[in-house]
Formats: sequence, C-alpha cells, structure tokens
Amino acid sequence: MPIKNYITTEEKKILQHELKYQENPDIRERILMLLLRNDGKKYQEIADFLGCSLRKVAYWCTHGDPNNLESLVDERMKGNFHKATPEYIELLIEIINKEPKEFGYEYGRWTAERLAKHLEQETGIELSSSQVRRILKKTNLCTFGQNTA
Repeated sequence: MPIKNYITTEEKKILQHELKYQENPDIRERILMLLLRNDGKKYQEIADFLGCSLRKVAYWCTHGDPNNLESLVDERMKGNFHKATPEYIELLIEIINKEPKEFGYEYGRWTAERLAKHLEQETGIELSSSQVRRILKKTNLCTFGQNTA
C-alpha cells in the first residue's frame, strides 16, 4: 500500500519548483515520480502514466531523496570524460589549415584518420577518426580544407 504524504510540505514545494525549472528532462521525470508517489499512486500507476518501466519507477522512488536533488542524478548525466582538450582542438584547427607536406608527409590531403594519428604523435591523446570528425563538425570544419593530392 502506497504511503501518502511522506514528503514534508517544504520538500514538496522544493520538488514542485524544481519540476518547473529543472532543465534536465530525466531529473524532472524523477521528481514527478516522487511527487506522484507522495500522492499515493502505486508504482504501476506511475509507470503507466509516465510511459516508462515499473523497474525505473521503483528504483527512483526508492533511491531518490526529496531532501537531496543530487540523489536524482545518475553517473551517465555527469558526462563522458573528453580527451580532446581545448588545446587539442586549437592544434587540430591549426593543423587542418596547413598542408600535410609541411609536416613531412607524402600525401597532399588530410583525412580524419591521418589527423588523428598525427595529433596522437604531437599530443599523446589518442582519438578515433570518427571522434576527430565529430570535433570538426562541432567547430564547423566539416571538410578537410581545400588541400588536394
């Protein structure tokens, strides 16, 4: 049987405020789970209402602490560790604007794979060609310059 009104009035006000202003949709969903649980809804009712799994509702209703909104943050939200530092990106931009021959290469055109290997030698940071492509796309350098072979 669900316990109704287990959250204090102050906690409820804080949760309602965060529900309105929290930018992260996952946190908003978890806050809503706690508020619905506080209104006496069963896990299955909450899951059906939100369109998520019963397991997810049970987890967050059990582990979510109304006093500590940080308890609603999971490890995935903290983001991946980004190997590409601002200095790496700056160097990438510098290099892409130069001919590969300036660095002693025989080819006349950069590819993402060649850039990744060259930057690994220069910085010690190993990235895949797809990661380099992603960085180039984010920095609006989707093409590899006008260099031709």
